[in-house]
Amino acid sequence: MKFDVRLALPFLAIALLAGCNGQPIQRKDGSSSVRSFSVKNLAKGDVDSVVEIHQQEVLAILKTLTLKLYRRNPAEWRKSGFGSADEATAALYKSLPYWHLSPQKNQPWETTLLDTWREDYAGDRVKALMGGLLAMHMAAFNHQTEFYLLTEIDAQKLYNAARNTEAVVWKLSSARNAGGAPILLSNGFDAHGVANLSFEREFGKLIGIQDTLARVIEDKSNRAIRFGVVNAATMIFLPI
Repeated sequence: MKFDVRLALPFLAIALLAGCNGQPIQRKDGSSSVRSFSVKNLAKGDVDSVVEIHQQEVLAILKTLTLKLYRRNPAEWRKSGFGSADEATAALYKSLPYWHLSPQKNQPWETTLLDTWREDYAGDRVKALMGGLLAMHMAAFNHQTEFYLLTEIDAQKLYNAARNTEAVVWKLSSARNAGGAPILLSNGFDAHGVANLSFEREFGKLIGIQDTLARVIEDKSNRAIRFGVVNAATMIFLPI
């Protein structure tokens, strides 16, 4: 008996729908990360989906950190002419849907990150810091936002981005102006002396995600990561 592939199509569709019908995570804020099925997903492997999920988490953490820094340092968003921390944050990330066409893609992230700490820098320091981190982390993903079976991701770039971020975190917590005050406020203590370590937690998640993904890609590609560190005092970053 000759098999007619057309007869199998309805069953294939049912199988695909069933595979996408998992129970979503119940979050406190009611949000969901469940993605609807797309034909494009057929061109993705398991690792490609993992890369996309990790990248989305990286971008979400960067956006959270940007908003938190703007709220702690309101003078910075005022330098850029915005009316609130939320407006300034939204502006920094509005180009992500068309990142490959955005001028931010070609931003010299090393120079931008160093500008943040210059005593004579008159611009928006939060924009410089987080814009530099955004450009660096996107460069680690080869400036792509979708990943397919033939997409190549370099584990070394992801690893280097994590080490560079560690150096930035150290600088953020230690950099002082001529008067001895922090150049940018981040972690601190409330009126009751209770420590606010939310910045440290978010940066820790960001670094952990990049390190984990670097290990996944290293295992997939069989290309070993060359371990290195950044001298935070000199702020000479690892290449991306």
